[in-house]
Amino acid sequence: MQLARFEEMVRRLSRDVPGHFFDGVLEVVVSPRTVPHPTRAEIYTLGECVPLAAEDTRDPVQSRIVLYHGSFRALAAIDPDFDWRDEAWETLTHELRHHLEWRAHAPDLERLDDAAEENFARQDGEPFAPDFHLHGEQVAEGVYRIEDDWFLDRVVRAPPAGTIELAWHGSRYRAPAPPGLTLPAFLTIEGVAEPPPGELVLVLRRKPRLRDLFRGPGIFQATLTVTASPS
Repeated sequence: MQLARFEEMVRRLSRDVPGHFFDGVLEVVVSPRTVPHPTRAEIYTLGECVPLAAEDTRDPVQSRIVLYHGSFRALAAIDPDFDWRDEAWETLTHELRHHLEWRAHAPDLERLDDAAEENFARQDGEPFAPDFHLHGEQVAEGVYRIEDDWFLDRVVRAPPAGTIELAWHGSRYRAPAPPGLTLPAFLTIEGVAEPPPGELVLVLRRKPRLRDLFRGPGIFQATLTVTASPS
């Protein structure tokens, strides 16, 4: 199904939902992006509910619901029985449930906002909290998401020597450890077959200690280009 037809179908489906379920939903949009699942091959994220900073203080929890046309198309290419309408309806109502749950637990959104601010600091080369990614959305065991960026969290006793290995979207990858690697380390990963929309970051850290709770320049950062591991 082409993007324009998919957008029209989503608009029709949205009109079938009682209006009060959209209280606080600023918009339902279709994105052309493809969002692969971090750990499972041939699984894709079809949609999400994105919390937004509220402009109206009378309604502190507002959201944008996004359906990813690229992910729908990727699944349709795999499954000959893929039903676009049923999957779109399921995705739309699922994300609306997320929105209603967030409205019932509004304080939980503050942690997501704080994590996003720390991530901006990381991207801008400013000091940031070494555990901020743990306050993002947990997608799978040891996998966290903050907006378009995905973080693979790994607790280690010491910096790995020689080779670093990781798994993404059902495949395994490896790369030489960067020179001078220390902990904690935020390694931006390049070279995976199906990357996320934003950055893929491998976080290597020790078990939390008191001194690890403070910001500082001692966080190691590097870009790591990986290759597929032999089967």
